[in-house]
Amino acid sequence: MQRFVDKVLDVTKESVKTFTYESLNNIVRLINGISALLLALLPGKANILEGIQGWELRPTFRGPRLPRWMENGVSSFNQFIHELSVDSDVESLDYLSGEEDDDDDGYDDYYPETPSSVSSRASSRASFNGYSRHRMDWIRYILLWILITGKFVLGIPFRLFKLVYDGMSKPRSVSENQQSAQSHLHARVQTLKDQIIHRTTDRRRGIIEDIHLALEIFIEAVFDIVHKAVYLLLSPSKAFGKLSRLFSSHERGVEDDDNVFVNASVSTAMLGENDPTPTERNTDFRQSFSTDARTCQDVITELGYPYEAIHVITADGYVLLLERIPRRDARKAVYLQHGVFDSSMGWVSNGVVGSPAFAAYDHGYDVFLGNFRGLVSREHIDKNISSREYWRYSINEHGTEDIPAMIEKIHQVKTAELKLSKPDIEEDNDGAQLYKLCAISHSLGGASMLMYIITSRIEEKNHRLSRLILLSPAGFHHDSNLVFSVVESVIFFLAPVLSRIFPAFYIPTRFFRMLFNKLARDLQNLPAAGGLVQTLLGYVLGGDSSNWVGVLGTPHYNMNDMPAVSFYVGLHLAQIKRSRRFRMFDYGSASANIEVYGSPEPLDLGEHYWLIDIPVDLVAGHKDRVIRPSMVKRHYRLMKEVGVDVSFNEFEYAHLDFTFSHREELLSYVMSRLLLVKTNPKHEVSQRSLRLRKKEHVSG
Repeated sequence: MQRFVDKVLDVTKESVKTFTYESLNNIVRLINGISALLLALLPGKANILEGIQGWELRPTFRGPRLPRWMENGVSSFNQFIHELSVDSDVESLDYLSGEEDDDDDGYDDYYPETPSSVSSRASSRASFNGYSRHRMDWIRYILLWILITGKFVLGIPFRLFKLVYDGMSKPRSVSENQQSAQSHLHARVQTLKDQIIHRTTDRRRGIIEDIHLALEIFIEAVFDIVHKAVYLLLSPSKAFGKLSRLFSSHERGVEDDDNVFVNASVSTAMLGENDPTPTERNTDFRQSFSTDARTCQDVITELGYPYEAIHVITADGYVLLLERIPRRDARKAVYLQHGVFDSSMGWVSNGVVGSPAFAAYDHGYDVFLGNFRGLVSREHIDKNISSREYWRYSINEHGTEDIPAMIEKIHQVKTAELKLSKPDIEEDNDGAQLYKLCAISHSLGGASMLMYIITSRIEEKNHRLSRLILLSPAGFHHDSNLVFSVVESVIFFLAPVLSRIFPAFYIPTRFFRMLFNKLARDLQNLPAAGGLVQTLLGYVLGGDSSNWVGVLGTPHYNMNDMPAVSFYVGLHLAQIKRSRRFRMFDYGSASANIEVYGSPEPLDLGEHYWLIDIPVDLVAGHKDRVIRPSMVKRHYRLMKEVGVDVSFNEFEYAHLDFTFSHREELLSYVMSRLLLVKTNPKHEVSQRSLRLRKKEHVSG
């Protein structure tokens, strides 16, 4: 009778699960279908949807995955064989270091091997592994299909497949050798299962997937209670016997504890005799919610590159994170500065073959990634600073506090390291740097960088830069769409009220940041709903075709931290748009401006472009509707009129394509501009001369 009841309950439970899943899936299909209908009625969607690669209007049944533009791919630019796993990379490094001779006469001393250079020499091995991996992928997909079919189509209980898939149940009595062998076999089977699941899913879950999981847990819990209740009714004697033994064992345990008879080293089987070895389960808070909370450090180190974090304190007490992909002996350094609602993650989010940071490192540069103040972590030396006080800053502070502090820290680090590694190199009497530093900036970072150079020259300070590359820089905004004009008017006229209500634009709590991250995940899994959101965002931003939905799902926007923008930064941008000039922040009164600038009006940076004493490369996007090409050309004309060594180039890109999309043409152009900067010949010391001097020193 008990077996019959168990079977009935199992069949009922599986039926309830199937009905629940199908009901939820039908609701999701309805949402996606309505989104597709609305999307079909909206005009001008074709241009906006260009930013989504692999766009599909028809819903497809596939597991969650990252957007295709974030996946690592093979590129002729970096020649990186991305399909090698981390383990095979380590093995190839050990193998190559033992087999190959160094014929480069000290070249590796200056430029050590990178993941791209090592993997390019193992291309034949990667092609063979690719064939085997392709065959294994099909095997995994077939096994996964059998699992799903067995559960939902054939009606076979999923527990039976789980037992088979996990290597069947273990015997009740085994020796130590058999235990280790079974553990090893179980680990291999578990790894195979993880690989199968990883091919169709990744580490993140959306809200819909969480609802699926919650429903399954709830159904399991309910039927577990029902099963125990039925067991109690059908076998009351056995049930009461177990309860009596449970209470008696508990009482004995208490008595033993009182009489100090318990030996702490004695272990008991908590899960039954079939579990010969106790297992420990470590739960990560981030993984429990299945959100992608990777940091820039995680992305860099996972790809096999070195990483260093440097904390910088500004003059006004803000603690900034300066991240680095270090080449300590390199005398060429590049500093990358992000834009609004962005962080250093933007420079590495496309993996090895599509990220400017990795491209610069592979070209021999010491790479520094700057982060403006404004991350939700709100780091400040004053631990008791209020939220309103923390967010009281404009673009002025980005250009006159943040960038100077980070560049000065770069100078201190590079100078100390080069003097330590190359003691024969000395600074000239005129104070020339031991290294060359170039800067690459995007959007707001470009405007802040121009402000930094001009204010440094006015104050007669060394800005330490040798070249400046500006990707769609901010600074002029009067040529913009109607929505931006409305936002500018609202911010400008309601600033006294809004600044008190909204000191910054950000999501304040971890819970809502988690929901935001999961919602972005769902939009990527539902093509029509994601396309609708993409289209509406494109309308708001004047038709810009950047992959806005894809960017919302990047690790920037996670439950632990998220880029934010101060209200006064928005007010500053509104002032620039209204005045049609690239000016510093207007404090609202002549007396306040006189106290800061020495004049009733804020400093007009566009009128001081003649102070720029380094080459500047301006890059615009033809499809950019956030900062239109006409506004970048305004920078170009003003610089050209005063004799700045400036160049202008335009690509068929939208605003976010400069950082978040894999654009090989752009990377090639940016690297070509960086390579125009040559190191100082006075500081050139060959490896051969250094070795000779070392030999003379040893012999002496």
